[in-house]
Amino acid sequence: MELLAAAIAIGLGALGAGIGNGMIVSKTVEGISRQPELRGTLQTTMFIGVGIVEVVPIIGVVLAFLMFFQA
Repeated sequence: MELLAAAIAIGLGALGAGIGNGMIVSKTVEGISRQPELRGTLQTTMFIGVGIVEVVPIIGVVLAFLMFFQA
């Protein structure tokens, strides 16, 4: 049962991060196409957002390891 819980934690974390990254990048590309002069600012903000979103699957992996190796 611990293995299933670990797999679900990692899988849902990766799924959420993938959807979040896609939304962040698509909105950044849309913003750049509307205002090309703000490209640098928008890219900086995008990279910060992507970094924050990528923390979610890392936390999921840590929690999965904790659940798996607790017993």
